[in-house]
Amino acid sequence: MEVEVVAKRLAELGHTTRLQVFRHLVKGGKQGVPVGEIQAALGVPGSTLSHHITRLVSVGLVQQRREGRTLYCVPQYDVLDSLLDFMKEECRVNGDYAPEP
Repeated sequence: MEVEVVAKRLAELGHTTRLQVFRHLVKGGKQGVPVGEIQAALGVPGSTLSHHITRLVSVGLVQQRREGRTLYCVPQYDVLDSLLDFMKEECRVNGDYAPEP
């Protein structure tokens, strides 16, 4: 994974509301969570929530699908896993984590 991609994904998760949204989605499972449920759970105004979801979609952390009138947000676990794997590998020194000072 390229450093620029990782940086963009981490930047999007670095915002409190987006991190809360993503955390709610991850806990919600692979079937996804309706936008209305996210809004109710987090108490975020609809237009604000839409903005934050769009940012997560733009970096590949979330996909959306529509079923009838319901819009679901689906966390991309493979993207999350690759982001975590990247961080684990890139933060090691000589194959292990750096010792504490």
